[in-house]
Amino acid sequence: MFETLAEYLSFPFVQYALVAGTLIALCSSLLGVTLVLRRFSYIGDGLSHVAFGAMAVATILKLTNQMLLILPVTILCAVLLLCGGQKRKIKGDAAIAMLSVGSLALGYLLMNLFASSSNLSGDVCSTLFGSTSILTLTKGEVVLSIILSVIVVVIFIFCYNKLFAVTFDETFARAVGVKADFYNFLLALVIAVIIVLAMNLVGSLLISALVIFPALTSMRLSKSFKHVTVYSAVISVVCALLGMFISILAGTPVGSTIVAVDMLAFILSVLAGKK
Repeated sequence: MFETLAEYLSFPFVQYALVAGTLIALCSSLLGVTLVLRRFSYIGDGLSHVAFGAMAVATILKLTNQMLLILPVTILCAVLLLCGGQKRKIKGDAAIAMLSVGSLALGYLLMNLFASSSNLSGDVCSTLFGSTSILTLTKGEVVLSIILSVIVVVIFIFCYNKLFAVTFDETFARAVGVKADFYNFLLALVIAVIIVLAMNLVGSLLISALVIFPALTSMRLSKSFKHVTVYSAVISVVCALLGMFISILAGTPVGSTIVAVDMLAFILSVLAGKK
């Protein structure tokens, strides 16, 4: 088994997948704790469906670089969901559900009306549940993933205290002079970037798992925000690597395997907590 794994690891495309997958898992876990505490766990799912709809439009327009459309649209929707506070007429889970279902339906409708492939069902299934696309990344795509991931981590580290304040008590944060609207916007921007990056790894329907499971698992190990964030990052990266290794050796879907490992880690933390 180890010889087979070592042989696979000698291929550049596998190395690219491991680098990109690890960085995506790390970024997802950092923001996951904040989103879970703010009761926005489902936002990853909603924004991933928005990204799916944008991808359908980009495919129809035959854009060479689909990121030029997908990323701005996802960022815009993330800002609409996370910013505005009490001014929004449609709030929280209702707004997320509306964007999620609407974007998913519109994207699938457009892909049917302007089908450019004879295997539409296969293309849609791969996009929603993930495929081997993480194993077909080019060097340019990996470099882009690294740059965006580094930006996300740097933003999180330097804005940690402000994000902490806005997460636990936005009203108090505003009262002591924290620019809550700016940090909500920054959070929305970072989340949108993570969602777009994660589509290649686990697919549109499974992105929420990368955000939720590591955060919930780490919350069973500690009550400190700092410790929970660190544990979440470690758990997410380890589960992502294990999932990719298992997928490579067993030939299982990459995204589903990573999510299954995340679920197993959560179940083990529950059992350990009971003992």
